[in-house]
Amino acid sequence: MIQNISRNLLSSLARLGVEPDDDDEVRLRKTLVVVSTLMIIPAGIVWGAIYLVFGEPLASLSPLAYSALSFLSIVRFARTRHYESFRLRQLSFILLLPFSLMVTLGGFANSSAVILWSLLCPLGALLVSGPREARRWFLAYLGLVLLGTLLQPFLRVTNNLPPLVVLIFFVMNVGVVSSIAYILLEFFVGQKDTFLSLLRVEQAKAESLLLNVLPKEIAAILKNEQRTIADQYEGASILFADLVGITPLTAEMEPVAMVDLLNEVFSYFDSLAEKYGVEKIRTIGDSYMVAAGVPRPRPDHAQALAGMALEMRDYCDSRALQGGKPLQFRIGINSGPVVAGVIGRRKFLYDLWGDAVNTASRMESHGTAGKIHITRDTYELIKDEFICEPRGRVLVKSKGEMETWYLVGRRGDV
Repeated sequence: MIQNISRNLLSSLARLGVEPDDDDEVRLRKTLVVVSTLMIIPAGIVWGAIYLVFGEPLASLSPLAYSALSFLSIVRFARTRHYESFRLRQLSFILLLPFSLMVTLGGFANSSAVILWSLLCPLGALLVSGPREARRWFLAYLGLVLLGTLLQPFLRVTNNLPPLVVLIFFVMNVGVVSSIAYILLEFFVGQKDTFLSLLRVEQAKAESLLLNVLPKEIAAILKNEQRTIADQYEGASILFADLVGITPLTAEMEPVAMVDLLNEVFSYFDSLAEKYGVEKIRTIGDSYMVAAGVPRPRPDHAQALAGMALEMRDYCDSRALQGGKPLQFRIGINSGPVVAGVIGRRKFLYDLWGDAVNTASRMESHGTAGKIHITRDTYELIKDEFICEPRGRVLVKSKGEMETWYLVGRRGDV
């Protein structure tokens, strides 16, 4: 229980000064400054008490002053939330006070290399400020080391600390400074690993969302290249499907029920697109568009869409609406050359253009409920594997008279 209370207290103290709108990096840096300060404060009290015991009251002032000033600095930070001034104060304390202690005790050897504590300043700056500022603090640290070397001949030769205590302090200075440095680095690396893991999760989500919008080949190009994406495909097939009687359905069904219906149907169509390896292009309202042969060329693009269209038709035939009304789609297919590419900078869209696309749309709009209407171009590609019934010549908007067929089934299935 005591361990849990201590852990919760330390966690609460570590979050001092953290604002709700801080990003992860700022939150981590604030936590590192607070945690490192909390770790050094007890050491300053212990060091100061030992110096007092061994008759060095002046030397005890430096570690005790660090502990007192750091405590007041944390209190002020908790109240004002001024992180920059708090960070600057703490780095200055840890740089200057060990140097003053070294001078008071008589230099490097007499002080048991206490200036090693100042090394925590540039190390801490590296973690909480970045390399550029850390370099300046490190140069300041080297400057103090040089200054201490120049002052050495003018400092006291001995102090009141027994040789054994000097040796013990040397071991403690090296050990504690090394431990604090390691703990801070381990904490920093652990936090970074956590953030990187979260980043990878978010990247995976973004990747999944991107692949829901664009084909994976196109998504890869968009991520790695800055260019207009537009490709010509000499052979592709396009399918349009549109729900018949959407207007009366919208009047009869609740909005949520209508959306649920379209979501159920289009989700099944999506599973068929995945099964046949074709590319869903878009849905607009109650219209569904899919293509084969883009962006991955394939010789059987017409056969793939024909197989998918038959399963779409069979699914709709087996699915009744409220009141027993049939769920019917008009389905139209055409084959031919197309241009495919990405348009837009925001909410971009992978789309197809060309006469073959327009004709496929006309096959749907001039089709019959519950049937699959195809052009001669598609018929010539699938006639050996699929059963097609001639519809005759149909007057098609913007195209004139066209000879078309209904796709009925696969050969060998009937």
